[in-house]
Amino acid sequence: MSEQNPIKAAAEKIADTLRGEEDGPQDGVPGKPAPVSPPVHEPTEPVQPLPPKTDQHGPETVSPTGQPTGAEQARMAQSGPYLTTAQGARLHDTDHSLKAGPRGPVLLQDHHLREKITHFDHERIPERVVHARGAAAHGVFQAYGTAAAVSKAAFLAKDVETPVFVRFSTVLGSRGSADTVRDTRGFATKFYTEEGVFDLVGNNIPVFFIQDAIKFPDIIHAGKPHPDREIPQAQSAHDTFWDFVTLHTEATHHTLWNMSDRGIPRSYRMMEGFGVHTFRLVNAEGATTLVKFHWKPKLGVHSLVWEEAQIAAGVDPDFHRRDLADAIEAGAFPQWELGVQTFPDTPEQNFAGIDLLDPTKIVPEELAPVQPIGLLTLNANPSNYFAETEQVAFHIGHLVPGIDVTDDPLLQGRLFSYLDTQLTRLGGPNFGQLPINRTHAPVNDMLRDGMHQTAVHRGVAPYRPNSLDGGCPFLAGENTGAFVEVPAEVAASVKERKAPASFDDHFSQPRLFWLSMTPTEREHIIAAYTFELGKCYEQAIKERALLVLANIDSQLCEEVAAGLGLPAPAGDSRLTDSGSSPALSQIGQTWPLDGRIVGIVADANADLDGVRSARQAALDAGMVPLVIAPAGGTLGADDHPVTVQRTFATARSIEFDTILLAGAPGAGADAHGARDAKAGDTMPSATDPRLLLLLNEAFRHGKAIGAWADADSVLADAAIPSDAPGVVHGDTVTNTLEKVMQLLGAHRVWERFPATV
Repeated sequence: MSEQNPIKAAAEKIADTLRGEEDGPQDGVPGKPAPVSPPVHEPTEPVQPLPPKTDQHGPETVSPTGQPTGAEQARMAQSGPYLTTAQGARLHDTDHSLKAGPRGPVLLQDHHLREKITHFDHERIPERVVHARGAAAHGVFQAYGTAAAVSKAAFLAKDVETPVFVRFSTVLGSRGSADTVRDTRGFATKFYTEEGVFDLVGNNIPVFFIQDAIKFPDIIHAGKPHPDREIPQAQSAHDTFWDFVTLHTEATHHTLWNMSDRGIPRSYRMMEGFGVHTFRLVNAEGATTLVKFHWKPKLGVHSLVWEEAQIAAGVDPDFHRRDLADAIEAGAFPQWELGVQTFPDTPEQNFAGIDLLDPTKIVPEELAPVQPIGLLTLNANPSNYFAETEQVAFHIGHLVPGIDVTDDPLLQGRLFSYLDTQLTRLGGPNFGQLPINRTHAPVNDMLRDGMHQTAVHRGVAPYRPNSLDGGCPFLAGENTGAFVEVPAEVAASVKERKAPASFDDHFSQPRLFWLSMTPTEREHIIAAYTFELGKCYEQAIKERALLVLANIDSQLCEEVAAGLGLPAPAGDSRLTDSGSSPALSQIGQTWPLDGRIVGIVADANADLDGVRSARQAALDAGMVPLVIAPAGGTLGADDHPVTVQRTFATARSIEFDTILLAGAPGAGADAHGARDAKAGDTMPSATDPRLLLLLNEAFRHGKAIGAWADADSVLADAAIPSDAPGVVHGDTVTNTLEKVMQLLGAHRVWERFPATV
């Protein structure tokens, strides 16, 4: 670009104004996200778009037939200081959908909403715009019948079994990203009911970043990799994410959940799920009830510690999908109870002072208990990833009689977006005919032709009314199973882009969440904020984030500020005692052991009878035992050799819930740095350094360790105190395993995590 270019000159003048003073000592360090550093507070004076950074250069300006045009590259970029539609009309609001009053439904007239979301839905091909990386399984849902009083949905009647397909996913990463990144997880369930498909499309976090669907492109653009470098992948530890969520503070509640242990689940099998929105149920008499859906894992809610997540992303980026598939293959079928919180369907649509239409708010379970209504069991893996997991298409508008939506503005926008995005992803309007998406109910929809049409329709009159096809298809009534929208009253009001005043409270529920955490969980939240903000380049964004944290809790703010080396600011609002909700904590209960992974360390000289006994006892308890040895193959020369599943070279602690030491195994033949860097250059003791690494990681991550025979020498070499919490010594393998199993029910040995907050 020429030095005389007026756009560049204007942008440089703006940059000087925005910078205020020369950048600090970070100048010259690669990684700066924008050409100039931002201010702490949101800019309000209109400016022209900034120029690119000095290391950036666009494609040559040539014609479609390759002829040079001589046009400046700036003419191919966005221009003008004001936000506009794609047709250049200036906009005065892009934060609120056009609704029939502040609490009313979103109007189809909202051309800006439709343009913005339509374009966003079609931004990327061919993978999903969000939730690109997923894993899925088939299963069955069995209803308890307890929902019959509030919903006439046939699949919720007592003992009705409904086939399901469930897809778990991360939000931000591409299909090739790692499973264990800190991110929100999707929890989408397709019920193939006799009345049609019902899709419950939720997340593992009960609140969302935004209150209105019109902001969905903004939060995802901010969370996705920076558009110039396409990094960082599948994570929120970067400037654009924190720039947005610290300016748009309705994101604070969801962000806090994400910075908690909920952001890094141990397994999909141990992950809670939520419908996020408030739905409306209708019973056989036509009475309505407002509800929130919850999936409660039978194994309890459990998470990785941050170091485990980082190790797993490197050594096993498929950690979660492998865990899910292996558990199903092993017969340890994952299970969740579906439950509902119920609320009176009043005109105000709030409960205990909480606005039920605000998707950034929860209703604490202590105020509205979750009532179980059915059991989900995943019992079969897909046979083809692409045909099933990749092509499955969920839509929040796939409803059945007895379940309806509310005027939640985020939900209202999703009703449009999910259908629209499939047109690009799956090549046209007939995606419902793909085998994984097909309803198990009869279809006579009068929809014809289109790309990928696989039905062979008959008749000559795909319209209503008709006589040539005998009048078929006929309209159904409520008494013949028709889906009829609830005739909810819409308050008379004016068309406007506003939100209810109750949506303005962005901090009381984040404070409730913080106060509900145990000291250990608070330490993890502090560490997460410190890490994520520490990866941001711009100091101003870090300072702004601290201002947000000060409005949640002063100690949280002070501890994160100390980690960032910045002063802790005072909050803008007075902190209130929001109470606590023990149901939000993951610590303090015990859970079943189904599918837990038990690592048994042994070699050919070990107590192999004890190893066999330990394996069988683990299997009998529904756990999965894996033998770890210096090398592969088998152990023992008798008629019943012990098969080795992992070696010192291939095993890492992240895979195991507990480690059992069957004696003191010798070092592997490959225990030297030239072969395996984990072995180091020297052998400091008789124990293989890779086994010491395995034990040290397991101990550091709070996992139970059991030992029998002469295994004490290995613990001594690993510098693990024999009397440390969760280090079990037994006279026999049976005695040792029993003690370990008692510890496993609590997920980790929490006493190993001393807390200061």
